[in-house]
Amino acid sequence: MKNVEIYSTPTCHYCQMAKEFFKEKGIQYTEYNVLTDLAKRQEMIDNSGQLGVPVISIDGKVVIGFDQAEISSLLGI
Repeated sequence: MKNVEIYSTPTCHYCQMAKEFFKEKGIQYTEYNVLTDLAKRQEMIDNSGQLGVPVISIDGKVVIGFDQAEISSLLGI
């Protein structure tokens, strides 16, 4: 199983779409709320150079935004 992490905020529409996609496909993921978790926010910025969400990490490969094709490719689905 791949290690999937999503850095998100509660009001982000694309974050919700990504999480719904993971649930539909049966993909387990770890979610970090970067609105309240300042350490994870800084980790997201350090790993991606991005301030916007979602930032998704799949086995260490970073995907900016909800790029369903790229996410599917990295997950092998």
